[in-house]
Amino acid sequence: AARRLHAGRSRNDQVATDFRLWVRRAIDDVSTQVKDLMLALATRAAEHAGSVMPGFTHLQTAQPVTFGHHLLAYVEMLARDAGRLEDTRRRLNECPLGAAALAGTSFPIDRFATAAALGFARPTANSLDSVSDRDFALEYLSALSILAMHLSRFAEEVIIWCSSPYRLISLSDAFTTGSSIMPQKRNPDAAELTRAKTGRIFGHLLGLLTVMKGLPMAYAKDMQEDKEPVFDASEAISLCLAATAGMVRDLKADTARMAELAGSGFSTATDLADWLVRVLKMPFRDAHHVTGQIVRLAEARGVDIAQLTLEEMRSVEARITAEIFDVLTVEASVASRVSYGGTAPANVSAQAAKWLEQLS
Repeated sequence: AARRLHAGRSRNDQVATDFRLWVRRAIDDVSTQVKDLMLALATRAAEHAGSVMPGFTHLQTAQPVTFGHHLLAYVEMLARDAGRLEDTRRRLNECPLGAAALAGTSFPIDRFATAAALGFARPTANSLDSVSDRDFALEYLSALSILAMHLSRFAEEVIIWCSSPYRLISLSDAFTTGSSIMPQKRNPDAAELTRAKTGRIFGHLLGLLTVMKGLPMAYAKDMQEDKEPVFDASEAISLCLAATAGMVRDLKADTARMAELAGSGFSTATDLADWLVRVLKMPFRDAHHVTGQIVRLAEARGVDIAQLTLEEMRSVEARITAEIFDVLTVEASVASRVSYGGTAPANVSAQAAKWLEQLS
């Protein structure tokens, strides 16, 4: 009886089916880890909804934001990653079994029954495509690559925030290591390895794309090279997600240092320009020019904008009043960013609560 099991089947459709089943389960596992990381980030964001920190562009101080707002930016990225994985799963959830070698079979099989039995939504519709398609593996590697890129960006920020010039956060010994020669060192190894593994995952995507680019239909032995990159990328992304979630839960924010740096680099200059527009009805282009002159004046004196006297500001624009000082603190700056998606602490608290409810 066992010898009859081969009838109507081929290695080609069986391997394609098994591979889809493996990737489908891997997507479910990765998606669970992504949501756990989102939960960790949203939890810490709720804790730090009002913790002011410097916001950067070009890695230069730009405007004050809150640490919670910054963390929620990664929740948004990860939500898109979860969506891409879900889309990939939906498209791969078709069953190639019964396509046989490439042309289908003459035996009266019920492909819809086998698809349902294996948890697929439907059988694949074209036997040639069924055995030669590896789009699902490429889509999976593509989704993992974008996800890994997001994790690498966060890892890079953790590395910067831990560094001596910044000192915005610290990590425990669970996620850092010492130096073999310098006893004072605490190196953020978990973040560095997460950053490094991103290149490995990118390489697997490019490698499989290169394998597939020249294959005529239907099956070719080249496709035996499809498993190793997918398996290794899955293992790598799982390690990165676990490490990142661990770091998020472990990190300690130095909120005093964050607030100190938030006010550096004339970070409330835009608030000054906005005040000129709102109160003095000045066109923003003119307000931008006036603010630039005031910044240069403060720079020449070696002080922050808020440390200039009213008379010094009036030497640039005579209509400025003492009310200007009310908007020049970092706390006032973040509190004013009340537009939807802005960094105002009330906004951040609401967004964190929304995500926590959705993820719980």
